[in-house]
Amino acid sequence: MRMKWRVHVENYGFLLPSFLLTAVLGIYPIFWAMRYMFYDYKGYGDMIYIGFDNFTRLWGDELFWEAVRNTIVYAGGKIAITIPLSLIIAVILDRGLKGRNFLRALYFMPTVISTAVIAVVFFIIFNSYNGLLNQFLLKNRLISGAIDWLGPDYAMLTVIILAVWGAIGNYMLLFLAGLQSIPGDLYESAEIDGASAIQKFWKITVPMLGPVMQMIIMLAITVSLKGYESIMVLTEGGPVGKTEVMYLYVYKLLFPVSTGSAMIQEIGYGSAVGFATAIIVGVITGFYFMLSRRLNKIY
Repeated sequence: MRMKWRVHVENYGFLLPSFLLTAVLGIYPIFWAMRYMFYDYKGYGDMIYIGFDNFTRLWGDELFWEAVRNTIVYAGGKIAITIPLSLIIAVILDRGLKGRNFLRALYFMPTVISTAVIAVVFFIIFNSYNGLLNQFLLKNRLISGAIDWLGPDYAMLTVIILAVWGAIGNYMLLFLAGLQSIPGDLYESAEIDGASAIQKFWKITVPMLGPVMQMIIMLAITVSLKGYESIMVLTEGGPVGKTEVMYLYVYKLLFPVSTGSAMIQEIGYGSAVGFATAIIVGVITGFYFMLSRRLNKIY
């Protein structure tokens, strides 16, 4: 009994610092924000209790629902491109390719670079007037006029490209870990049976990566739905709200910027919007959990 008690004390002792950080920096701020959902409070002056008026306002807030639509488009585009591309790159780099360690480091490098720095670099590349991409296309006569990459028609595509470039390395590394856990005997047996490379990929690689892929998809969904930092630096949600996503909208309400859509600090309404945003992310995540259970039966 004493040995068991010591083991429990040691285990909980190791968990205690992490629990305290989670409680102070994660759990407490949630309850702190929830307190303001039912008040009209702008960061100064008195807090006025207004009941569910913030949620009534939220229901008719066109900017918020546009941000929801933009978030779904942004997350869907990022996931649809990033995961297949990361898997293909991981499969190629898992083979005996010359210089594969250098290529792995090269693809992983964007994940360790600051999001703000990446956004600034992409602004230099995709600038509509003197951006490097337009200069290259014009110089090689691939286009007749400069393309407004950060304009209403292409801004969402640009931020998705930025997100894909920044996420490929992380997911590629996870896929590589999964690929290296697949027994080589399976591929050797498939070769003896005359299976082609494509057949081995679909019949062995993809099914064996099922558990890893479920984790990667879960990670991609949550990160994509909550992502806003690169968009804030690159487009600030513009132009005319074309790249406004949910968490960027919440940020602007709680910490207004000079050129953003929310010019006045509204902590009460911002807390209500943040709560609704968390509910939406939770519903989408829960739907994926249901789908994931069916995938478990397949794999």
